[in-house]
This record gives sequence, C-alpha cells and structure tokens, in this order.
Amino acid sequence: MVRVLLDNDDNHLQLQKYQMNKLKIITSTTRPERKGVFVADWIKNVAITFGKFDVELLDLAVINLPLMDEPNHPRLQQYTHEHTKKWSAIINEADAFIIVLSEYNFSFPAPIKNALDYLLNEWKYKPAGIVSYGGISGGLRSTQMLKQVLTALSIMPIMEAVSIPFFNKYIREDKFVPEEIVIKSAHVMLTELERWCEALKTMRIK
Repeated sequence: MVRVLLDNDDNHLQLQKYQMNKLKIITSTTRPERKGVFVADWIKNVAITFGKFDVELLDLAVINLPLMDEPNHPRLQQYTHEHTKKWSAIINEADAFIIVLSEYNFSFPAPIKNALDYLLNEWKYKPAGIVSYGGISGGLRSTQMLKQVLTALSIMPIMEAVSIPFFNKYIREDKFVPEEIVIKSAHVMLTELERWCEALKTMRIK
C-alpha cells in the first residue's frame, strides 16, 4: 500500500509517495474450531485503522506448512520445496510482525515454532509484537518462552504487548470485542512497533 500526500504550496501539486512498513500478523494455532482467529482478525483491523502499516494476516492453518522438511540448514536459503519458497518470500518482504499467541501447556503451540524454524535470514533484524490470549495467565507464560526463540532468530521482541486473560468472554457471534484497556494496549504496542521498524532498517542494509 502506498500513501500519496498532496501539497498545494506555490499553486502546484507535489506528489510524495510514502512506502508504508509491511506488517505481517501471524497466528499460532491450526486446530479446527480454534478461537484465536477472532483475536487475529481484531488486531488486524486495529492495525489497519492505526494507519501506519501495510497489513497482512498470515493464518498458519491456511498456509498449512508441513513439519519442517527442508534438507538444508535455513541459513543457506537453499530451499527445495515450493511451500518453503513461498513462505520465505512472504516473510522476507516484512518489516515487522505481530504474533497472535495461544498457550498450550504453559508454552507456545507447535505450529508457530515450526513456522519460525523454516527460515533464518528472512526474520533477522525485524521487530515483533505479541498479542497473547488464554485463561488466567493471558498467555504470558507462552510469551516469555517464545521470546527466547525470537531472539535466537535475531527478531526483536518489543516489551510493549497485549495480554488477554479469559479471552473467551469477549467473543460474541464469532467476533472478538475487548475492553477499552485492551484496545489502548494495542495502540501502545503498534506505536512502539513502528519506531522499532525504522530503527532496525539500518541493520538490514547490506
């Protein structure tokens, strides 16, 4: 998405193209009847309304990556499967991520770990925000464990995050409708995510 700014100074129009940062929102679960997709749809719409990102939702259930099946180490980028090449291209073009994170047995779900493990260089020097959801902990245990994986891939997990305890009570007619404090947390996270986007771009210049 390109934002076009119009300037009427000196009785002429100057068109300036501002390339928006590409934000990929990634789900973490793939099971049937999962509820996290409602949270993912919500944060996608919040991010679009925020107006600073070109937003795309990546649903791992739709992308349907098999268990990591590449024979070569991801750092070599010598991919042999078409699904890996497509995943690589999608992640490579990103400037930032939001991971919509569930919690399974005090940890993160296998699908998000598998999706992360497929690649290496494509993730590097990009910030990630986390929107976690669950029961009483709001997915915080999962968040803390995932941060170790993100930093191993040179992803910068920002401190500002959204944690949603007892998220089920906010789902009404297949739509996630949170309290105002959750919405405010999302805006704080997006503001900081944009700042990190700009700061880390210098590290990706080859």
